[in-house]
Amino acid sequence: MSIEIIPGSITAPTGFSAAATAAQIKYKGRDDMAMIFSKSPCTSAGCYTKNVVKAAPVIWDKRITGSDKPVHAVVVNSGIANACTGDEGLDICQKTAQAVSQELSVPVDSVLLGSTGVIGMQLPLEKMCAGVKTLASLLSTDEDAGHKAEKAIMTTDTAPKEIVCRAVIGGKEVTMAGMAKGSGMIHPNMCTMLAYITTDAAIDKKLMQEALSQTVVDTFNMISVDGDTSTNDSLILLANSMAENSFIGEKNADYEIFCRMLDTVCLHLAKAMAADGEGATKLVEARVIGSDTKENARILAKSVVTSSLTKAAMYGCDANWGRILCALGYSGVSFDPAQVTLTFWDDEKKEELLIYASGKGQVYSEEEATRILSSKHVILTADMHMGTEAATAYGCDLTHEYVNINADYRS
Repeated sequence: MSIEIIPGSITAPTGFSAAATAAQIKYKGRDDMAMIFSKSPCTSAGCYTKNVVKAAPVIWDKRITGSDKPVHAVVVNSGIANACTGDEGLDICQKTAQAVSQELSVPVDSVLLGSTGVIGMQLPLEKMCAGVKTLASLLSTDEDAGHKAEKAIMTTDTAPKEIVCRAVIGGKEVTMAGMAKGSGMIHPNMCTMLAYITTDAAIDKKLMQEALSQTVVDTFNMISVDGDTSTNDSLILLANSMAENSFIGEKNADYEIFCRMLDTVCLHLAKAMAADGEGATKLVEARVIGSDTKENARILAKSVVTSSLTKAAMYGCDANWGRILCALGYSGVSFDPAQVTLTFWDDEKKEELLIYASGKGQVYSEEEATRILSSKHVILTADMHMGTEAATAYGCDLTHEYVNINADYRS
């Protein structure tokens, strides 16, 4: 069954609405607070940061998505992360959820929260509660409401990250939509990100959580911008059953379609984050093929995409293939360098260049290599000639602008 990518926003699935407002949490002159809402109760699933230091909203959300409680709303603010804020940070979560409960007549523990921005600052409770009141009054199922919600959760992002897809499941048209923010402090094992996925599918909670946990392995866990893992990473999936498809209660053909939809949404959002890395000028994919095991392929690909020297070479459009081979070599995976083949690929012009094989660099045109590496989407492929397994990691180049952004991020 085919999966169709369609125009839309997070409100595309039946029953979901969204809103955005300028609550002036930290930013001035722009929307910085968003809400997603479903009057019909949602089954939820979540994946969160692996960082030992977890922000208050992560602690709050994990408790709810880890239970059988239905979810109705998500409230997200940008500018302040509500991380390392002690008991006061958790108290603000509680009171923000209470404000949502009062405005929308839903249980307090059916409200999820998300925050992104500066660590260590306390959220202004009065502004949060005022923002909730405004958001509740602005909720709309219009596509534009979803676009505004997406833009409101951005921090250093330069472009919105959204996708909508649909497919037929159990004889009914099912829609799934995603929106995300993420540009810096991005590293595998969840990245520095907030991502929200809505769907009108009817599906068992345990199966939904299993599907979400599985899809992050080759999507969000395979991207890196700078090697730093955030305190706030959250990936939330909400399903409100309003498509009225045959309930997915076992791993059958309908479940496989659902998983493919989820893979499509998560991979799109993950690649969009990698391409929009702080200061980045290009998306860099590291593809490892011919590996002996899937896990080794992942390790090798991640090693290349996280190499600062390789990232700097990509910024300079410098065909310094030694840095790639070096990154493969210190990954911890054993291989014979003489068996490895390295190629560059320009995914815009569909041009390929062989740069390393049989244990040595190949004869190639530096001008051609520079032209290929000047693409907005560069693919570095390493064929290990050890087996049939493959994996891809997603990253970006390392630029002067990255330093500029992070040198004054708190100001």
